[in-house]
Amino acid sequence: MTVHISGHSAGKVFGVELADELRGIVREPAALFFSIVMPVAFFALFVSLFGKFSDGGLSSGTTMIATFGAFGVISVVLMNPGIGVAADRERGWLRAKQVSAVPIGVTLAAKVVAALPYAAGVLVAMTATAAVTGALNAPLPALLRVLGVLVVGALPFALLSLAIGFQVGSGAAAAVLNAILIPSAVVSGLWMPLDIMPAFFRDVAQFLPTYHLSQLARAQLTGGPVLTHVLVLLGTAIVAAVLAAVSYRHARS
Repeated sequence: MTVHISGHSAGKVFGVELADELRGIVREPAALFFSIVMPVAFFALFVSLFGKFSDGGLSSGTTMIATFGAFGVISVVLMNPGIGVAADRERGWLRAKQVSAVPIGVTLAAKVVAALPYAAGVLVAMTATAAVTGALNAPLPALLRVLGVLVVGALPFALLSLAIGFQVGSGAAAAVLNAILIPSAVVSGLWMPLDIMPAFFRDVAQFLPTYHLSQLARAQLTGGPVLTHVLVLLGTAIVAAVLAAVSYRHARS
């Protein structure tokens, strides 16, 4: 039996689902630590050591908001939806949703959107840390552009997270997602500048969406071309959406 929900009712249902998912992230201590606490702690360490060096007219602490900020946002949206979906599947959530009046698309959208406020919170915490250490010298409009670019640009990673969450259990999901996150962060120069890394890293980084997200955010502070970065992220979003859809159908079968 198909249950039709009006636009107004769908909005109310989405609000309920979103509120539940926001609370659910807090109930996952492992995901909360690795995706929120760890990136901010790493940023605080690096910005206190290197934040006041000059980087193209800006302080290193300011440009780190783009690179470490990309790592922080990706950590949140990559870890939380996937681990949450995997855990819910193990509890029989998927079977319950198949007979529920709530459209599965509404629930999945809530899982993705719920990660975004936490991602924005990570960026605000990093910006505050840079300001406290005296390593912040960018105007507010530029910082707001960085925040907007990183939050919106992280959506492809949330879709990838869902795809993995539909394929494996919660424990395996955490391991797989960390195995994607940490190497891609290192090779993309999200922790250390690619200029001081082996040339091989710079060559590989060009093919990673993590690199293009950080460079798109950095361009909001320093200027420079953005079209290639936008196209790569759009392509990644399309591929990740297809993978999520295929994985969902696989999980239902």
